[in-house]
Amino acid sequence: MDIFLTCIGFLFMLAGILGSFLPVLPGPPLSWIGLLLLYLTNAVADNWVFLGITLVIALLVFALDYIIPAMGTKKFGGSKYGMIGTTIGLLVAIFFPVLGPLGIIVWPFIGALVGELINKSDSKTAMRAAFGSLLGFLTGTFIKFLVAVIYLGFFISTVWDYKSSIFSF
Repeated sequence: MDIFLTCIGFLFMLAGILGSFLPVLPGPPLSWIGLLLLYLTNAVADNWVFLGITLVIALLVFALDYIIPAMGTKKFGGSKYGMIGTTIGLLVAIFFPVLGPLGIIVWPFIGALVGELINKSDSKTAMRAAFGSLLGFLTGTFIKFLVAVIYLGFFISTVWDYKSSIFSF
């Protein structure tokens, strides 16, 4: 059962990293579930303080993911159209990787720009708002990715420390 929980936990860790980039998946909370599953094994010693702290961080980052892009868009004079365009641009980058890894930056910017042009007639204002929307989106994505990778590091480190107990038959 320990091996099963560890493997499922690892899948949640990978889903958490993917969730850092995909708007439909809550990255850090999924990574936290991976940690929880690992600590629910009989092999790993309970550490409820660690799980509590990492849960609070995951939920805080999850909430900030909605606040940071809005702050970036608002600071640069953007609208909800720019934020929606950024998300659509990200989906285009993921499902149509024409530009490769660079597309994860280019397409959300183009999406934000198109969204702002639909909302505003002034191209200079739209460009500035698109930049703000993109900056907010990238900041939120970076924070989610960083937390998910740190949680993956905790996961791997814990599995390594308890490998003989987890994988014993």
